[in-house]
Amino acid sequence: MPRVSTDQLAARRQHILDGARRCFAAYGYEGATVRRLEQSTGLSRGAIFHYFRDKDALFLALAEQDAARMADVVAEQGLVQVMRDLLATARKPDPGDESSWLGTRLEVSRRLRTDPDFRKRWQAHSAELTAATRDRLERQAANGTLRDDVPVAVVAQYLELVLEGLVSHLAMGLPADALDGVLDVVEQSVRR
Repeated sequence: MPRVSTDQLAARRQHILDGARRCFAAYGYEGATVRRLEQSTGLSRGAIFHYFRDKDALFLALAEQDAARMADVVAEQGLVQVMRDLLATARKPDPGDESSWLGTRLEVSRRLRTDPDFRKRWQAHSAELTAATRDRLERQAANGTLRDDVPVAVVAQYLELVLEGLVSHLAMGLPADALDGVLDVVEQSVRR
């Protein structure tokens, strides 16, 4: 029997995550049935659950991956860029494509409100994004580009609240026409 390489295992796992992202974006967590996950990934339930214990573990792995990607964007370009990326995704014809984290973020927000066990497990991953935001803001403060009349912790909380407001706005399907300008105002409000 041929051995499967680590790269092949990682590629299969990523293939499952990409299909799951489309499925969760299209149907939400509850609507992403095993049958729909099979259709979306093109794999059997045995193949899917060989890599992930259950649907909850699959969703959490997807959310963790997206949180890490968001933290990387924050570290390089800031939390406002994450918001701009979410807004761009919302405008796409297929907001559930492999490059999108909007569908996952919407489901994370909903589950944080309705699932205490998920909320508890998610706190560590949320902390990663918060730490990346604060680190970037601290660097901006040190180089003099961040406003200095408000503590970094307050600016970080402000940006996180704006992010959550944007996610809620997009979840409600409200018009996104002026949101680029809103994000410009947010960005200008934290700069020196």
